[in-house]
Amino acid sequence: MFKLLKDSFKVQNIRNKIFFTLFILFAFRFGAHITVPGVDAKALLDLNELALVAMFNQVSGNAMERFSLFAMGVSPYITASIIIQLLQMDIVPKFVEWSKQGEVGRRKLNQATRYLTLVLGFVQSIAITASFNHFSNAGLVKTPNAMTYISIGIILTAGTMLVTWMGEQISEKGIGNGVSMIIFAGIIARFPGSIKEIYQAYFVNINQDDIVKSIIFVVILIVAILLIVTLVTYVQQAEKKIPIQYTKRVAGAPQSSYLPLKVNAAGVIPVIFASSFIATPQAILSAFKVTKGGESWFKVLEQIFDYSTIPGGIVYTILIIAFTFFYAFVQVNPEKVAENLQKQGSYIPSVRPGKETEQFISSLLMRLSTVGSVFLGLVAILPIIAANVWNLPQSIGLGGTSLLIVISVALETNKQLEGLLLKRQYTGFIRE
Repeated sequence: MFKLLKDSFKVQNIRNKIFFTLFILFAFRFGAHITVPGVDAKALLDLNELALVAMFNQVSGNAMERFSLFAMGVSPYITASIIIQLLQMDIVPKFVEWSKQGEVGRRKLNQATRYLTLVLGFVQSIAITASFNHFSNAGLVKTPNAMTYISIGIILTAGTMLVTWMGEQISEKGIGNGVSMIIFAGIIARFPGSIKEIYQAYFVNINQDDIVKSIIFVVILIVAILLIVTLVTYVQQAEKKIPIQYTKRVAGAPQSSYLPLKVNAAGVIPVIFASSFIATPQAILSAFKVTKGGESWFKVLEQIFDYSTIPGGIVYTILIIAFTFFYAFVQVNPEKVAENLQKQGSYIPSVRPGKETEQFISSLLMRLSTVGSVFLGLVAILPIIAANVWNLPQSIGLGGTSLLIVISVALETNKQLEGLLLKRQYTGFIRE
């Protein structure tokens, strides 16, 4: 890895991309420290144990804790992306038509996603501000009235759109997937705070008899983290190689090759999707907690959409599994793969070209995604269950999700750097 970074900095084009990405991430972190006008961020200290605050802090690098310009992060954009992608599945004919129009259709869908992000961001920001203001002892909003809430909603929505734009700039001009890099930066920024939280919980103001227990716990925690890192890296890199034969022989071309299918073709996106998707009902419920909080149906829904609880963790895991299957088929698209193989004059041995090839790839993708989705779900839910059973700090409960995102984004970025370096080597060879 260090050799890869060293080689990358030697190439001006790649070095510029890295510096551009770091600049955008620095701007994101700077904005995460600017508190929204008319708000007393200290009032949120009473609400740090709420799952909604923890979730937004996780993906925004404690921006919600300070109630900053970027407090909402990219969560509304991700939720809007999920909805638009679901609507393309023969639900809205216009979206289905756009999805088949190539680059022009993609731009139209992106525009629709931005408009939906504006609506979701505005609704979520007002709902969250109103609920947090009610539950904070000191009062979050200094002058709570309709105009103040609307102003705060506009500011937070503008912050979401700015962060989304930053992510797009990283994807276009920098290194890695922009939205994933923004979330990655937020999680990395929380690591020192998580370490401090664990230190205060297990080494500050404890009896001498408990020090040995605390040391043993920390050692077990470190071993568990190393195991998770190893397993996630292994699963994210694992792939099934499907042999490919060519009917058309071209001079210098190989007679056979293989089609790689990852065990987890969806990558880290299902985890990000599930985290953001569950935030919307949480925000809506928080807005009605004042009037409906005592009713039984409300308490049930609150448990279901609070992934710091065991029922909520199970729903969260089911969402991860469902999004893994959904996004794997979006990424691979067996129909297009079968069509491309047929156009190239290639085929899978013992499988007829066309429909049978599509069915074969779909079946194989289902089996691979089953393994990948169950693995992602277990890594996400086990720390939550452990935190509830043994009353561990909240940072440990959400640690599995954070590690999944960090490792996956790091692997994707590493591959992109390798690809850029390899491309440069081929370019140099052709020029010579």
